[in-house]
This record gives sequence, C-alpha cells and structure tokens, in this order.
Amino acid sequence: MSSTLHPMLNVAIKAARLAGTIINRAALDVESVRVSVKQTNDFVTEVDQAAEAAIIDTLLTAYPDHAIWAEESGKREGRHGGADHVWIIDPLDGTTNFIHGFPVYCVSIALMVGNKLEQAVIYDPTRNDLFCATRGRGAYMNDRRIRVAKRTTLRECLMSTGFPFRPGDAFQTYLQMLGDVMPRVAGVRRPGSAALDLAYVAAGFTDGFFEMGLSPWDVAAGALLVTEAGGLIGNFTGEADFLEQKECLAANPKIYGQLVSVTGKYSKFASAGDKASVRQARTLGAPTAGATAAEAPSSDAAPQGDAPF
Repeated sequence: MSSTLHPMLNVAIKAARLAGTIINRAALDVESVRVSVKQTNDFVTEVDQAAEAAIIDTLLTAYPDHAIWAEESGKREGRHGGADHVWIIDPLDGTTNFIHGFPVYCVSIALMVGNKLEQAVIYDPTRNDLFCATRGRGAYMNDRRIRVAKRTTLRECLMSTGFPFRPGDAFQTYLQMLGDVMPRVAGVRRPGSAALDLAYVAAGFTDGFFEMGLSPWDVAAGALLVTEAGGLIGNFTGEADFLEQKECLAANPKIYGQLVSVTGKYSKFASAGDKASVRQARTLGAPTAGATAAEAPSSDAAPQGDAPF
C-alpha cells in the first residue's frame, strides 16, 4: 500500500509510527513517566514532548519549509513556497488515559494546505492500528478501505463523546445535551481520545461523535478521515467550518441531520431563542442521563426504560 500513497502521507505515517514507538516504550513503565499539569485535569508528559519532537523532526526533514501547529510547542511559521502547508499535530491524544495505563490513546497528524485538510494519519500504538486518508482518495485502516456505518435511525446508534474536564468548560450545558441525546440512542461511550473517536466513526465502529472544548489538533486528522469515509463533520448546528470553534459533531449523513436537530440548541452559535430555552430548561430541571425515553421529546426515543450507558 505504501507505494501508492501520497508522498506527504507516507512521511506522516513514518512520523506517527516513530512517535508510537516512543509511546509504547514509555508505556512499559508508565509510573516512571514525568507528568506536568498544564491546568486542572489537563496533563502533559515527557512522552508527549518527545513524541512531538520526533514527529516535527521527521516532517521538517522532508519538508523544511512547511509550517507546524502542534499541541505542546505551538505554531512555527512556514517559509517560501511551503508557508501555506501546515502540519497539525497531537503527539499523544488521550494523555490522561496514558498516564493511568488505560490503553486508549493515539497519535494524530494532519496536513492543511490553504484552508483544506489534505492528509491525515491517526495511529493507535497499543493496537498497531493505522488510519489514514488523502483528500479525494478515501479513508483506510490497516490497508482496508473504511466507510461510515449505514444506520439510518438514531435509536439504533452507538455514539461516542467526551466530557468537559477543564475549569470554565460549559459542564452544565454539556450535561443537558447528553441528557437529550442518551434516551434517543442505543448507547453512549466515552473512550477519552477525540482523535480516535473520529477514526472509529470513519471506520463504522460507532455511528457518531459529539464533544465540546476541542482544539484543532484534536480533530483535524479525524475530520478528513470522516469525510473521506462518507461521513459529515461540523459544529453542533451542522456548519462545516468548525475546526477552531471548540465544538464537534460527526456521523453518517442521515444520522448527522438527526443529531443536529438535538445538539443545535446547545451550540454557542444557536439562536437567541434556543439559548433561552436551554437556560429555561436548566432552571426547571433539564433531562439527565437517567431520564427515561418517555421523557424525551422525540419519535426517535429508545424503548421505555432507563437510558442506555
């Protein structure tokens, strides 16, 4: 497969696998890894930094004029003809999982040219799963073409999400949204790595994903994987220009539209009327994860009983 890949994607794969080797080596003795706190519940380790340095060195050795936008080291401007090529890097998405030995984390690398995502790699070093995509050429997992799931009704779907965890995150708004979604679907999972969540939507392992508070390096590679696998990705109101808006929604086209009808009012871009209704519901007692399907105002509600977990 490597001989048919775009040259820039091949370089990104090389960088991701190198970072994965660093992560796997450290995971053998994770208790000895030095951990720093960026802010409450937001961690960085020496492994994040070493993996990021290896990725950047690999990319810039091949393309020294390209720009870098990395989670730990920030932005580095490109030069000359490569200035509009920006590599968006999360060297270890799921750091909290990693430092606890919970094996759900990944390396995420995307290339944006101008304002379009062109290349994407997500590598899960614990399972040796490689997800990759080039714009217009489809999405792949370990040499196999992948497509989003084909389910058409929300009540059949398995969703993934991520919880707000930083000070200042809109936790109560998220709880309302989760309480609105859960009674309408077959189940909700919270694995702890947004990039891997999006790769799983692309592969059809889950039917959709929603989360707030995300940064571009969390979602850039996954966004291209989803769209190349036939899915849609945007903000909670369904708009495609979402990368720096800190809210993300992804699913196959039919499920996407149904999710937007639920999540739209919780978006920072929702209408004044929708925002007022959310505030009012919070005052009166919004739906919670324990709400029954009978309480959910939707024809897509799950069978009566406790909401699935």
